Amino acid sequence: MPEPHPFRRAAEAKDLDLLIATLREDVVLHSPILFRGFEGREIVAAVLTQVIQVLEDFTYTDELVEGNTVALRFKANVGDRQLEGIDFLELDEDGRVAELTVFMRPLSALTRFNEQMAARLAAAPPAPGPPL
Repeated sequence: MPEPHPFRRAAEAKDLDLLIATLREDVVLHSPILFRGFEGREIVAAVLTQVIQVLEDFTYTDELVEGNTVALRFKANVGDRQLEGIDFLELDEDGRVAELTVFMRPLSALTRFNEQMAARLAAAPPAPGPPL
């Protein structure tokens, strides 16, 4: 079995420094909630910092790799709701994450996740750059 991608190792360990190091400077995060993506390492890092706090008992259950794409299936809890999803990573030539697209289900857990993320991001200090 191949070595897990560093993004997976960082997320499972809740190692924010390693997680940020796996991201390209101009990374784009496509959220399961917002139409427009988050752009840039600093902004994506701020969002992922909050995600790590919201998702409880987070674990990856599968990793599929094909060329420069990695699909990571995960399970987690958001309060009393069980959630499952996929982190779809598009890598650059150096193996860093250029794009991260997150898919989640079911709707009830996604709604709870959205509520908690909205509250956390509203309370967080504003990120540098243009408003999202």
